[in-house]
Amino acid sequence: MQIDLGLDSFGDTTHGPDGQPRPHDAVLRDVVEQGVLADAVGVHFLGLGEHHRADFAISAPEIVLSAIAARTSRIRLGSAVTVLSSDDPIRVFQRFSTLNAISGGRAEVILGRGSFTESFPLFGYDLEDYERLFEEKLDLFAHLIRDEAVTWSGTTRAPLRDQRVYPTLGPGLQVWVGVGGSPDSVLRVLRHDLQLMLAIIGGDPRRFKPYVDLYHRAAAQMGRSAKPVGVHSPGHIAATDELAAEQLWPNYRAMFDQIGAERGWPPVTPDRFLAEIRHGSLYVGSPETVARKIAGTVTALGIQRFDMKYATGPMAHEQLMDSIRLYGEQVIPLVKDMVSGVKVAAQ
Repeated sequence: MQIDLGLDSFGDTTHGPDGQPRPHDAVLRDVVEQGVLADAVGVHFLGLGEHHRADFAISAPEIVLSAIAARTSRIRLGSAVTVLSSDDPIRVFQRFSTLNAISGGRAEVILGRGSFTESFPLFGYDLEDYERLFEEKLDLFAHLIRDEAVTWSGTTRAPLRDQRVYPTLGPGLQVWVGVGGSPDSVLRVLRHDLQLMLAIIGGDPRRFKPYVDLYHRAAAQMGRSAKPVGVHSPGHIAATDELAAEQLWPNYRAMFDQIGAERGWPPVTPDRFLAEIRHGSLYVGSPETVARKIAGTVTALGIQRFDMKYATGPMAHEQLMDSIRLYGEQVIPLVKDMVSGVKVAAQ
């Protein structure tokens, strides 16, 4: 089985030695260094998410990705995700076409609706148009990546007639659509003949197998070749299982309790945290523990790509760098051996 393994970050605002949030400019420079390290240790992909709030530093992923592209040579670079509903598809296309050119064909874009809504009022969009905005803008984006001159009309922006968009798209760009888990969303990805990225942030990942099966079944019915399917889930790696959980817990709690307070969720508990590590979609532990869990998900779902969100809450930059290093140097080789049937001796 062919499997590519990547990493994702939202540029979570880290804390300094005084326990206070570090300025966003420092966090962004750290993210660039994290991307450079990921390239050096053989990580296949780095995805940066778009947010517009104090606890995440990245609001313009393409700019940060371009800085990383200039200092790397192998790693593929993309968003995780680009909130297409509150953006202009033409500008998104231009930014990623530019990134693709700068990086030598290493760009990817993961388009989505996002799990946060701050961008809608910020850019003047009405949340009542949530579904329509995404459907129409995704349709336009699909035309932009395939048509030399675009003719398109809809209700969310002015129509286009034989419009050429620059810079022209060179080879290499991959386009995914992030899906949280609904049959309609899976079929939408297939209608536009794009790649499916499943965001699995909690619970047993095997519950997403029906969506993968639906994708392949519908592709066969439409007479289309199936494209790679990917999964995005959070995790953290340290030398031992105990150390990884110990390092992640206060940061995981800080992030989820802050978001939970905004959304009416109850505070996260240690038992829930440990249950998510043992049985859910939190990939936390030593390199072998995390590798076995990733390999289990890859095999159970039959996917071709796994991206681990390595930054969760205000975790220190040094711990994130250690996690990236272990992921590239140990987890990736172990997963590839496991999914190819090579027996890995227990440690």
